Amino acid sequence: MRGKLIVFSGPSGVGKGTIREAMEFNNFKFSISLTTRDIRPGETDGIHYHYVTREFFQSRIDEGKMLEHAEFVGNSYGTDLEFVNRELENGKNVFLEIECQGALQVLEKVEDVISIFIVPPSIDELESRLRGRGTEDEETLQKRLAKAREELDLQDHYKYVVVNDQVDRAAKEIDGILSQEIKA
Repeated sequence: MRGKLIVFSGPSGVGKGTIREAMEFNNFKFSISLTTRDIRPGETDGIHYHYVTREFFQSRIDEGKMLEHAEFVGNSYGTDLEFVNRELENGKNVFLEIECQGALQVLEKVEDVISIFIVPPSIDELESRLRGRGTEDEETLQKRLAKAREELDLQDHYKYVVVNDQVDRAAKEIDGILSQEIKA
């Protein structure tokens, strides 16, 4: 049986990665996105992202080998189409943790997607989380916040919306959604 595609998205800093790390997964493959952004302290190539050059990224687009791709705050992000198709055909459920622009592309291209949008309890809390990461200068932080405000308006495109007020609670809610959807 073909696996299911799960799109997990939300504004930058909402806690997507933190929630994913707290979840329990069985029979899932995580798609590791390609990105042209610089690696951050504590990140590992091939675990957090595949860090690639702009030229390589563009060649994948030109060859039709990206399920989705988007530009976000001056960097490109995208999902390898061949990986996703191979894993789905092998009966694996594929989990995409991607930004909103790319998620909307997937929702337009692929039927029967389990789409989950993560929202912060408030925009002030989101700002606090982004500042707490300490990974961006003030200008980049303000761009991320402006983009987040725009992205919050996209939640109606998703089947499920989950508030990340507490990581464990949000993770359990998503585990429940996936258990229900995968059995369906």
